[in-house]
Amino acid sequence: MRTQSLLLQTIIRSKSFTELHLSLSLSLSLPFPSMAVSFKMCASFGLFVGLMMLGLVSSAKFDELFQPGWAMDHFIYEGELLKLKLDNYSGAGFASKSKYLFGKVTMQIKLVEGDSAGTVTAYYMSSDGPNHNEFDFEFLGNTTGEPYLVQTNVYVNGVGNREQRMNLWFDPTKDFHSYSILWNQRQVVFLVDETPIRVHTNMEHKGIPFPKDQAMGVYSSIWNADDWATQGGLVKTDWSHAPFIASYKGFEIDACECPVSVAANEIADK
Repeated sequence: MRTQSLLLQTIIRSKSFTELHLSLSLSLSLPFPSMAVSFKMCASFGLFVGLMMLGLVSSAKFDELFQPGWAMDHFIYEGELLKLKLDNYSGAGFASKSKYLFGKVTMQIKLVEGDSAGTVTAYYMSSDGPNHNEFDFEFLGNTTGEPYLVQTNVYVNGVGNREQRMNLWFDPTKDFHSYSILWNQRQVVFLVDETPIRVHTNMEHKGIPFPKDQAMGVYSSIWNADDWATQGGLVKTDWSHAPFIASYKGFEIDACECPVSVAANEIADK
């Protein structure tokens, strides 16, 4: 039986939701309340019912959540640490074993040191097919001493062209930093060290599509993109500095695990 009016006020605290407060409010007969984002975020989760039904998946070792996608000989395992290697033969990438509909994913990454011009280290969520949805973190390498650019992008039904770039306020090659994607029915939030750097808000009321009906996998890779990555492709990859190494740890997923793509309204109707 479908409940006509349901109000849930819950605070979730977990390892991967460090200082992130989620005030969950759902009314099936009324519009969703507004959501404010700050350094301590208060987010409205429209799909909390789905999360309750399908369960939360939390932090784990790499091989519990992920698997190599390509170029296994370019993977380096050092205990809890994973490194991906790029040389003039190949890059490397990995993918989550499951797909998810709404939640938060986090990785701690230390980017390529030194002259990384022409390289891209990507961390993203994506569904399948030509009409896929996708949320991108792309870290654009640079010459020694020049700052890394982080590019975020959002694809909806196969259409991107929503790139935004910014300089990081620290050197991402000297230590690990956390990069997170928080996704719900209201918005997509990109966070660096728990600080929001971009919010993509649901504006369906204005006829603008929003990615809410396709379960998504979690991916990361490193590859050569010297045709565009650094100064628009003017600076090419210097292979004398290879191999280029990106390092990972702290894999955390708190999200609704879905074996197949499930529409949000299908979950809400259950």
